[in-house]
Amino acid sequence: MRHWRWGRPRLPRTRAGWRRLTRVVMAVCVLALLPATWLRLSTGDRLREADGVPRTDVAVVFGAGLWDGEPSPYLAHRLDAAAELYRADRVRVVLVTGDNSREEYDEPDAMRAYLVRHGVPDDRIVSDYAGFDTWDSCVRAKKIFGVDRAVLISQGFHIRRAVALCEAAGVTSYGVGVADTHDLTWYYGGVREILAAGKAALDVVFEPDPHFLGPEEAGVRKALATAG
Repeated sequence: MRHWRWGRPRLPRTRAGWRRLTRVVMAVCVLALLPATWLRLSTGDRLREADGVPRTDVAVVFGAGLWDGEPSPYLAHRLDAAAELYRADRVRVVLVTGDNSREEYDEPDAMRAYLVRHGVPDDRIVSDYAGFDTWDSCVRAKKIFGVDRAVLISQGFHIRRAVALCEAAGVTSYGVGVADTHDLTWYYGGVREILAAGKAALDVVFEPDPHFLGPEEAGVRKALATAG
């Protein structure tokens, strides 16, 4: 049996070779950054401070993980912003969208409980249990819950992608980027968004179906009727 050995990568030995390698590296970097540039340019006029968003029927809060069954600090900050918008009478209903793909992990119910503890009435909260990623959440907001216009709430590093994807899904969107400490998680999120921007561009082009679509739900309509 012949054994293959992987040697060290061979580096260019000439100036011309180094120039070609430099061009290749630069081209790869430009291509990698194009989707992120598209997100920034396409959503620049859709971002608002919490006190500057137009009055809108629905706010959408995207899941961001649980710690021991409770919203992670990043998710808690998103929910705090939603509760603030509700108390300021800028939104009437909050749609919480997250992952409930297994019995022991339930983002939407944890998000609902947190909002209720912070002053949002339970009948003004609607849960989407199949918001497995941002594209799924946006498509389901439109097709399942009938949301045509919404204020989206997330961290600053994610909000542009959320706005772009919801706009592509047919939801006229304004984004509120929640400020957070620039810790390791924040920097990780920023780097991750560079990669996620590429997937977002593909989602916009190919418009894939969500992991789970299901029948239409009247939750948002009923909550708005309750709100009067």
